[in-house]
Amino acid sequence: MSPVSALDDALLRKRPLPQPGDGGKDERGAIVVIGGSRELPGAAFLAGLGALRAGAGKLRVATTTARAAALAVALPEALVMELPETEDGDLASDCWDILESRLTYANAILFGPGMSQCDDTHKLMGQLAAHRTDAALIVDAGALCGLADHRQALLKREKPSVLTPHAGEMANLLGVERAEIEAEPLRAARDVAEKLNTVVAMKGAKTHVVAPDGEAFLYEGGGVGLGTSGSGDVLAGVIAGLAARGASPLDATLWGVFLHGEAGAILSETVGTLGFLAREILPEIPRVLMRFEG
Repeated sequence: MSPVSALDDALLRKRPLPQPGDGGKDERGAIVVIGGSRELPGAAFLAGLGALRAGAGKLRVATTTARAAALAVALPEALVMELPETEDGDLASDCWDILESRLTYANAILFGPGMSQCDDTHKLMGQLAAHRTDAALIVDAGALCGLADHRQALLKREKPSVLTPHAGEMANLLGVERAEIEAEPLRAARDVAEKLNTVVAMKGAKTHVVAPDGEAFLYEGGGVGLGTSGSGDVLAGVIAGLAARGASPLDATLWGVFLHGEAGAILSETVGTLGFLAREILPEIPRVLMRFEG
């Protein structure tokens, strides 16, 4: 089994991000964020801004009817689509006919922030996994539950998908106790990465990134302050934004984990070890990116 590489500045300088020319936003790619619910509309907001802070050129957000108008006002940078919702306030699976036509232009699709682990989410995940197999697909939060049921669709995708689970979500995915994941997070990440042909960002105090072939990386920075509500939504958005720019699924994940973690490290010094907010991570992302310019 291959050794685990340190995820740091030196590694990333050997894996540079695609750089746009002198053109406009079209050259930096388009992303669609599908997520949010009646109770958690802010997750799609944070993920969308994360994608833009990572340099994506165009943002479209698909969310529930009840929250679309408010999100459009809060996020004027995005085109916001309203989709049918269930009685519980989740995206309804019968929204697929509307949603499908809106995905044709996307370079990257992020599915799951702010969504619950319900039957409608599960059904939408299956439809999405089998659609637009050429677009980068990032799967987060509620969409991770039961993902193994869509293994065949994931295996047929042109690019590996990206999964961003924490220990609880990984435990649900594998059908084991959370303690088992916390004891051996790398083993769990490698298992899922191989079986589902995915890049896995196994979030925790230390974050493991694993490619489908088992190649593994470890990021040990960031700090405990990143364990706050909405932080994972920002990370998923940053990864998706980098993928929209043209980074491979693995490189987008490596860069996303590093940028998110280093932003947290900066906030630990300027705000405090604990108490900074997920929204405060966002403006630090471009500042960390600037380290690699020139």
